[in-house]
Amino acid sequence: KILHVTPRKGGSVLKSVSSLGLISFCERVAQMASPMSPRLEEIGKLDSVDFPPKSLQQKGRVHTMPAKLGSQMSSDDEVFHQLAVQLSLIDSLVQRDGSRAVTPELNHSPSKMQSPELDLAHYSGLSTSVIETEAPSNKYFEFSGAVEEESPKDVLPKERERQASVGESPTLLKAGVCARLDYPRVKITGKKDIDFACSSFDDITESATMLTYALKRRRFYMSESCQQFSSTTGLMLDGQEPPSTTFCIPQATTDIKMSLYGDPVGPLPKDHTPHPPYRPHDIELFPALPYTVKMVDGEGRFFLPDTFTGESDPSIVELPKFTRNDFVHDLYKLMAMGASGPVKSFCYRRLRYLEARFNLHVLLNEMRELAAQKAVPHRDFYNVRKVDTHVHAASCMNQKHLLRFIKKQMKTERDKVVIIKNGEQLTLKQVFDDLELEAYDLNVDNLDVHADRNTFHRFDKFNLKYNPIGNSTLREIFMKTDNFVRGKFFAQLIKEVMSDLVESKYQNAELRISIYGRSPDEWDKLAAWAVDNDLYCKNVRWLIQVPRLYDIYRSKNLIKNFSQLLHNLFMPLYEVSINPKSHEKLHKFLQQVVGFDSVDDESKLELHIFSSDSPTPEEWDSPDNPPYAYYIYYMFTNIAQINKLRKLRKLHPFTLRPHCGEAGAVHHLMTSFLLSENISHGLLLRKAPAMQYLYYLAQVCIAMSPLSNNSLFLEYHRNPLPVYHARGLVISLSSDDPLQFHFTKEPLMEEYSIAAQVWKLNPCDMCELARNSVFMSGFEDRYKRHWIGGNYTEDGPAGNDIRCCNLPNIRSSYRHETLVNELKAIIEVVNPPS
Repeated sequence: KILHVTPRKGGSVLKSVSSLGLISFCERVAQMASPMSPRLEEIGKLDSVDFPPKSLQQKGRVHTMPAKLGSQMSSDDEVFHQLAVQLSLIDSLVQRDGSRAVTPELNHSPSKMQSPELDLAHYSGLSTSVIETEAPSNKYFEFSGAVEEESPKDVLPKERERQASVGESPTLLKAGVCARLDYPRVKITGKKDIDFACSSFDDITESATMLTYALKRRRFYMSESCQQFSSTTGLMLDGQEPPSTTFCIPQATTDIKMSLYGDPVGPLPKDHTPHPPYRPHDIELFPALPYTVKMVDGEGRFFLPDTFTGESDPSIVELPKFTRNDFVHDLYKLMAMGASGPVKSFCYRRLRYLEARFNLHVLLNEMRELAAQKAVPHRDFYNVRKVDTHVHAASCMNQKHLLRFIKKQMKTERDKVVIIKNGEQLTLKQVFDDLELEAYDLNVDNLDVHADRNTFHRFDKFNLKYNPIGNSTLREIFMKTDNFVRGKFFAQLIKEVMSDLVESKYQNAELRISIYGRSPDEWDKLAAWAVDNDLYCKNVRWLIQVPRLYDIYRSKNLIKNFSQLLHNLFMPLYEVSINPKSHEKLHKFLQQVVGFDSVDDESKLELHIFSSDSPTPEEWDSPDNPPYAYYIYYMFTNIAQINKLRKLRKLHPFTLRPHCGEAGAVHHLMTSFLLSENISHGLLLRKAPAMQYLYYLAQVCIAMSPLSNNSLFLEYHRNPLPVYHARGLVISLSSDDPLQFHFTKEPLMEEYSIAAQVWKLNPCDMCELARNSVFMSGFEDRYKRHWIGGNYTEDGPAGNDIRCCNLPNIRSSYRHETLVNELKAIIEVVNPPS
């Protein structure tokens, strides 16, 4: 096909396009249209018989193009003719200096491109909302704030084009200047975009009201327990404007150069330096507070002694502002919301919209994001910090590592007494003699700790994989902290894992270690094991996991009721917070502990539903296990009180980050939404659109482990992680149990590599997941500032630094703008603007 186009500037453009050249021709049209396309619906109105339009003919703009071809063209001819019309018309609207020639008859928008597929609605006379993409202007930023006189020279369009052509850094931002990222955006025009989510306004109002209530209740519980709540969501709930999507340079800082893609370039600030050596055990012992603590209805209460005179007046720890009945009421309201038909339909449609919006964002901006990452010196996915936010200490090594360690101990410690069995002390050699094994006989196959297809939906068989060679004695010797050798072998094994993490430099982990609640001295034994073996590392923090095994302890008469379990779990923490000298080693160990986890098989049948009529912990002496919500509530209320006490001591608070949504009932997700800062797994959110949408609006972080799920509950290709990521949920990758699920020395990198291959994640996606892992982790603030940027607590581009985390501001801006738009649409339904 030969198309002759005569542009306004004069001269003849000869374009030869074959059928196979259609793509390149379209690319040419898109290239010309990207910064300056007219409204395509106006082009669609042009009649091929009347070309060029009379309005343009009268203005002296001549277009050489075949006329009266409408009835004689083939389908290919029509396609090429329409493309030629568009190309010719676009060229005709361009003036010599590159600016737009605004034609009143066309009534085009200088910065928008409408999808031509939607013109059918225009011709049929229907009223519809139109999806638009905002094309970037000649400027890369829109500036506001105090700008020095020479600054405007840096942002002139021609200067930007020249700098872009030679690869120079285009902009020098002065202190106090704000730059708005200018990249192709997607938005809805016409009616409010929330209108299509439900069939009636009443349904929209009901949905928005219930969602707003749930968000406010979560914020209340997070505030009461000193846990984090999304700052953007909180501001929107209060009717305040959230932080803008601009990149602002504070007045107190020096000038900074910005790349063409809206990211800071150049060296990091001088205060961005490595930290002093990490020595958590070197901490002072605070003087004791004049408090006593008693467990009342399963919750800690502080009392001042009668002899207290008030001379050293301590700050009084506030009583909780909620009761158990308040929580039950909120939980039941969330259950009603999750079962509401209009709410489910509303949330499902919004989630689908968010997913489609992200896919379109990637289509428009993927190459820009990639170019922004390429422009950053030194930084790439391999050397951005990433945290394994969910990994159990007992299985933090891979199977080959454990095998080598056992063989080594059999050669060097074979005559060491390691266990007492039936009243007889046994050496390591005698233990293996009973198994009829030598060191040479051991291999990965007979070690038999790796999960296989037989563990799928069989949590009982999976737990047996913790026993090397199927023998619980070896687990007791090598993978326990409280045994005959005082956890010596396990401490050495953990040190080797820590050494691997230090060697990798950019990988970190939060190890889960168990406290069972069977006796009150468990905390002191665990702390002594950690402190005496010098188990600390700048790359590792600890979480305390509490197995939900009350029924087993009760059947063995280890405890009398659930209140005793809570007393054993939390009373030592109350005591050490009041008087560190009462548990000195525990006080040192707690400097590394960042939170609590609740673990067990969620798919177990729950015989009781948590309600206002449920027995109190003192009354719960039956052999039945309490439900999930019962465990989480009493863990939460005690952690909340301990955090208030630790806040007085200026110590870091603990977070509640339970296993949730791996299997079992959906109401587990509702309980954790109200009470937990983060969760692990979250697979069941795919079946609960209302909860999934709430987790997005509240930006609840989720640590997902696809390889673990693949062996236990959900096949890899069905895992919802890529869908969650596209919809904007805050996701991180974690390994869970490398001993059972991984093969390499770096299990976290194994998770990332498999996810990238299976789901085709691009480098920007990978760096976003890595940044999320640092953000949701319990590492200290100074480490997070060093790893992902000094302003990481801010939302949007203001809190992002590509020089640290390799995440472009384009992606950060998109996430922030989308969240703000969703919250604004919902809140304006409940509280219409005046």
